[in-house]
Parts: sequence; structure tokens; C-alpha cells
Amino acid sequence: MADYHLEASWNPVEGGSGRLTLTLFNLSSEPLSGFSLAYRSPTRIADTHVCDGASMRRQVASFHEFLPPEGLSIPAGGRWRFTVEGLADEPKHRTDGIKSACLTLGDGRRVAVGFGDLMLEGRDGGMAPPLLPPGQIGEPYALLPWPLSLGLKAGDLPSVLYPAEKTRPDAIKALSLVLALYQRLYPAEPATFSLAAVKGGRAIRFVAESSIAAFAYELRFSAREIVLSSADAAGRQYGLISLAQLLHGARADRDVFKFPNFGTIADQPRHGWRGCHLDVAGQFYPVADIMRLIDILAWNKLNIFHWHLTDDEAWRLEIKAYPELTEASAKRRHEALVPDFGDGQGARIGHYTQDDVRRIVAHAALLHFEVVPEIDIPGHSTAALSALPDLVDRQEPPDSYRSPQGYASNALNPAVEFTYEFLGKVFDEMVALFPGEYVHIGGDEVAEGAWLSSPLCKTLMEREGLAGTAALQSHFLKRIKTMLSERGKKLAGWNEVSRGGGVDRDGTLLMAWEKPDVGLALAEDGYDVVMSPGQVYYLDMAQSEAWAEPGANWAGFTPPERSYAYEAEAELPEALRDKIRGIQACIWSGNVASRAHFNRLVFPRLPAIAEAAWTPLTRKDWDRFAAIVRMWPVL
Repeated sequence: MADYHLEASWNPVEGGSGRLTLTLFNLSSEPLSGFSLAYRSPTRIADTHVCDGASMRRQVASFHEFLPPEGLSIPAGGRWRFTVEGLADEPKHRTDGIKSACLTLGDGRRVAVGFGDLMLEGRDGGMAPPLLPPGQIGEPYALLPWPLSLGLKAGDLPSVLYPAEKTRPDAIKALSLVLALYQRLYPAEPATFSLAAVKGGRAIRFVAESSIAAFAYELRFSAREIVLSSADAAGRQYGLISLAQLLHGARADRDVFKFPNFGTIADQPRHGWRGCHLDVAGQFYPVADIMRLIDILAWNKLNIFHWHLTDDEAWRLEIKAYPELTEASAKRRHEALVPDFGDGQGARIGHYTQDDVRRIVAHAALLHFEVVPEIDIPGHSTAALSALPDLVDRQEPPDSYRSPQGYASNALNPAVEFTYEFLGKVFDEMVALFPGEYVHIGGDEVAEGAWLSSPLCKTLMEREGLAGTAALQSHFLKRIKTMLSERGKKLAGWNEVSRGGGVDRDGTLLMAWEKPDVGLALAEDGYDVVMSPGQVYYLDMAQSEAWAEPGANWAGFTPPERSYAYEAEAELPEALRDKIRGIQACIWSGNVASRAHFNRLVFPRLPAIAEAAWTPLTRKDWDRFAAIVRMWPVL
């Protein structure tokens, strides 16, 4: 138990964004004096605010540091209370309070501070509703995503499934990979597959069928055997996952789910890009968590892992040419707080070595995944700028603009030539680590007015005939796209890449996140699009309006049924639908304070989006999904 504890409450105030009350409890046996209190919170305090009982020493985005009144000493068992009016945003949920906190003592030591939820004063916040209805099935088979077509008759439950005699070694290896996947996801359950024949089991006969579409599979059931037909290894894997799901469901709830003895399943994905993004800058996830998440994605038949490796908070990818990047992030120079998230078990500050990356990429490749790495540029670059001062135009005022999250001057400068030398070396190391088609470069949320006070940028704009921040970003990103092309990679980015003239549409993939109709505008402008609107596919959003529900609120609230029902193609006319490459869920970590919060926010919405990515509209059924998804794995 921590020796110090911080409680925060919020009280509505008419005509304003309310009042925060913070109370620090000294649970130690010694008086406390000569300290400062720091905490991180998404409820940021505005530049113009009134603080009673303390004074703000500094603020950087979500980081706040306060000083007590001069001479204050908190006795053992005592408390210090202060209030703040003038908030940048009104909190909406209990998780809008403290995310991490510490004291800096007079001798420079930092001491962790415990904390609880943000309390609501003065009104009833309501109860968080259940995320799923009871569920109802029409056909007794546990399959997610639901297949394109299915005509089955249930029969006896086999003890296990095994390869038929004379099965080729590559098929046996594929079966062993899916068996290992199942055992990782359900370690306490009996194996679904055996590599050797077992009496009471059922044989799987593998057939290579060139007439079947890429990534598709067919299953034909009889009392004697199961025939799995596919044209490629990915389709074969999806068929094996479906068999594992069928057997798992029939075992888990024999009164509801059955295993088929006769009939067929014919299945293929609706979209080619079926993705999930994870932000590891806002919170560090150990390698084991990343690999388990990829396992869960594979179980749900997704095929893209978008790995958001850098942001203002941290640079998580080892770059041997610039070790300062990860060293600076580990120190968290501008907000050195302990603990930094992590279920109250201490700091989770770290980075991924290149060996870590190779392990993760190889693991994903075995499961037919592409890992798409993202370094977020030119904005969201506080971590890089603090690590490498040569990236800064020193003539530019250090606080000439602020990002939407409150970071000052956080964008790489397009007129500093070292920017391109730096990124060239970063890309050289990245292309050796990530064999996939795309490198994601972010391109989002560059503050309006960025760079306009930079003398170097003024010279660049005059020379190139550019006007404004958007045109400068377009100039920068065109050069970045050329650098990637020279290294054999295509550019992916967020929808703001299109601003100011954008970049060459050929070989560019943009993700529409700000709102659904952005995807339509991008497609009309000639871009290939992945639909990822925050209002339905951002899994850090709260799932109801209730104060008790964890999550963010800038895009409203998103219950699982809304994520499930949303139809990305409905935003586009028929003539433009070939511009949609697919859909993607996004997991931003700033509001994920623990594993329990992660699981509450991500599930069941992630499997819901996976079904939307795979299953045609006419085959979707919310009640059936709700009945099945309860058995699905979480982190």
C-alpha cells in the first residue's frame, strides 16, 4: 500500500466546466513537507484557471504539477485539500480523473501515490448498462465471424479432430499451428486437434482447390470425415480456426451449441483489410501482451496489426542509429511519473528492441498477419524532439503553437534538413524489421499555425510558393512518400494526409478516423481508404453515457451493438466502393488504466468489428453474435 493517496472529485458549476477538488492523504507515519504533487489526467486544466489552496507549477498536456502553500506540513494521518476551477473540458466518466500520480520530495526522490476513480458530486451519474443482451441463436453453431453460407445438420460430438492418413506435412504443420493458437487462448481446455488419429475423433482431409477464391475455404462434413478445401494457406488456416471454434462451442455449452455431422460451410472474407490498431506510446504493453493480442485477432480472423509505436508520450521502437530516442522515452523527461499505468503494479515504461520486433513480426506471419508499423510524423513528435534537439529550428519560439492534446511545438520541422536525415535512417532500420507492404506515417493532428513562426519555414514557403500549415505538411509528406518508395514501401496515414494538396494517390492508403463522411471525401479525391471512424471503431470510447462507464468521450459513446451494426460501405456510392480496402478497430491507450479496463473497453466490440469486416450485411445477426461472443478470449 502506498504511503500517500490522492482522491479527486468533480462538481458541476453553472456556466463553466466545473470544479475539481483534490485531496492528498498522508498515510505514512511521518509529516510531509517541502514537496510537489504531480499527476496525469485527461481532464486538463485550462490556461486561465483559479486554484484555491495550491499553485500550479507546470502543465504539459495531461501532466499537471502543483505546489502546496509555502510552509505547509501535512501531519501523519492528515490531509491537504485544494480546488481548481477552469477546466479545458468537462469530465464525463469516472476514468476522466487521475491516471498516475507521484510526489517529488525535497531531496529529489519520487514517491508513488495511490489514487481512485474521479468522484461525481451533486448529481446521479447512473449505472453502466450490460454490454450484451442475453443472446439468441437460430442455428446451434459457435462461429465468429459468421460465415458467408452454412447448411449443417448437428450430430455426435467428436472427442478430437485429426488429419486423415497421407495428409501432406504442410497441412499437418498448419493444423499444429492452429492447435497451438487454441492452447494459448484456452490453456485449461482440452485440445481441439491431435496430430495422430484418435478413436472417437474425426478425420480432416485437406484438399487444394484452385477454383476457390484467395483467403476462402469450404468445409464438407460427413459422419466419417471433414473435408477442408482451400486455394491457399490463409484460407486453410481460417477453415481450421472455424473447426476449432465449432468444437470449442459444442464442448463449452452442450445444451446450446452442437458440432455438425453433415452439411457444408462456404466462407470468404468481405474485406481484404481487417485491422486492429494498438497505441503503445500512451502505455507500454509487454511483448507477451502484444503476442496474445495478435492471437486474439487471429481467432477473430483479422489480418492486419497496426502498431502505433511513437507519439508525444514516448518513442517505443529501438533505432540503433539514435539510441537517444528510447532512452529519453524511458526517462519520460517532461512527465516522469511512477507508476505509469499498469494495474497498480508499478511502472510500465519501456520500449521494444529490434529482437522483440522480429519475434512479434514472425509470430504474426505464422498467423497470416501483416504488421503495419507507425511512427507518427510530423505531429505527435514531442518524444523525438526532446531526444534529438537538432530536429528543432532554434529560432522558432518554443511555444509558438499547441497540439489539440496540449503539447507545445510538437511537430517535426519540414525546413530542418536533419529531419530527413533522421527519418531516412529510421526508415532504413524499419524496412529491415517489417517486411509488409506499408509503413504508416501518421500525418494527423498537426496544429493549425504550426511552423508559421519558424524562420526556416518562412524561407521554405517563399521558395516553394507554399501558404499555411497544410501546404507545408503536404510538401513534407510528398518528400516522405518518395523516401518510402525508394525503400520499396507504400505510405499509409491518417486522413489528414490529404490536406493541403495531399500526396500522390497511387500507392497511398488513408484511414478515415475523424467521422464517417471523411471516407467518402477521401474516396472522391482518389485515395484508397480504410474506414475507422472514431464514433464507432475507436475502442477507447466509453460504451454508455453513465458516469460509471470507463473510457473517453470526445466522439460520444459507442455501445457494442453500434460498432457491430455500422456499415462502412453505406457511406459510399456504389461507384466508389472499390476504394474501400477494409475496416479497422483502433485501441488508443491514454484512457486504458489497467488490464481490466482494456478488456471492458475492447471486448466485445473488437469481435463485433471483426464480424463486420468479414460477414456480409445480410448474414449479420446481433442476437446470435451476443450468444456466441461470451465464449471468446480476452487479453
